[in-house]
Amino acid sequence: MKLAVLHREYALQGRIDAAAPVTSESSIVIDAPPQRVWAVLADLRSWPEWSPKRRVLRLGEMAPGVSFRWKLGAVAVNSTFAVVEPGRELTWSGVVAGYKAVDQQVLEPLPGGRTRVTMRESLDGPLVRVLFGAKRLRAGHEEYLRELQQAVGG
Repeated sequence: MKLAVLHREYALQGRIDAAAPVTSESSIVIDAPPQRVWAVLADLRSWPEWSPKRRVLRLGEMAPGVSFRWKLGAVAVNSTFAVVEPGRELTWSGVVAGYKAVDQQVLEPLPGGRTRVTMRESLDGPLVRVLFGAKRLRAGHEEYLRELQQAVGG
């Protein structure tokens, strides 16, 4: 599927491509309200301070349709914001070396001032199941969510 279609039909609709060869969903509960979680989550420039494998290379305004470039480890990723709803959802589509993805992070308020953060991703590309796989994708998401939890202090 072309990235433009993936962005328009999935990312902009606040969903991943459930039919993609590799998908993952992971959640964590953070002992902080959504606004506090969002403040950390949406400050992409501070990623290296709490998630050392991530680093922003180019970032302007965080708004639907705006592109940004970042690194995950040694791999540079070109992404475009799709959904930016403060305190609720951050979704983007991205491409790297022919692999196309939709990344979604949803914040859900819970009783007692807590927040469930759910991270979903669909990934498609040549031999993606063999070279990457759902288990590896899920492990990366769970590491990121634990780092976010520690950064927020919950």
